[in-house]
Amino acid sequence: MNAVTKATLGLAAFVVVLGAVLWITTDRTYFAVFIVLGLLTGAGAWFTRPVAPSAGRPTPSSSEESE
Repeated sequence: MNAVTKATLGLAAFVVVLGAVLWITTDRTYFAVFIVLGLLTGAGAWFTRPVAPSAGRPTPSSSEESE
């Protein structure tokens, strides 16, 4: 996992926690939007993260990429 993905997941977790704390302390239900958006952002970062190539699959050589 690269640094950008870690930062995105960390920020998404912060937004979810902030939304939950503000919802509990202020009793305003619109802070649930923070929770939902934080979860959607975290899910988007998780499912679109770059995955390292598996050890069994050969990677294309530079000559194949230029063709």
